Amino acid sequence: QVQLVESGGGLVQPGGSLRLSCVASGSIFEFFAIAWYRQAPGKQRELVAGITRLGYQDYADSVKGRFTISRDNAKKTVYLQMNSLNLEDTAVYYCNRRQNPLPWGQGTQVTVSS
Repeated sequence: QVQLVESGGGLVQPGGSLRLSCVASGSIFEFFAIAWYRQAPGKQRELVAGITRLGYQDYADSVKGRFTISRDNAKKTVYLQMNSLNLEDTAVYYCNRRQNPLPWGQGTQVTVSS
């Protein structure tokens, strides 16, 4: 059974950067496409970025050019490098499989505030 645990969130000023990590337990992690999602207060969860098992990436329009998703299969980890953060990026960030999602974890809070 694969489990995914998010970390790396925090409080950052507008224009700042954070790197989120999504660490998997269990086997065959490298065969899954993984995505980062976020949910802001009062809003639905939305897709932020995804990466296939071969490394192909896609991004929401709102984060293109600012966020970069990557994966290290040896470490069973997917990263989300977030640069030029703005107030609208404030949300709880989650990672999950792109297909056949697992139960959602706790996520990691990202707060962008001056």
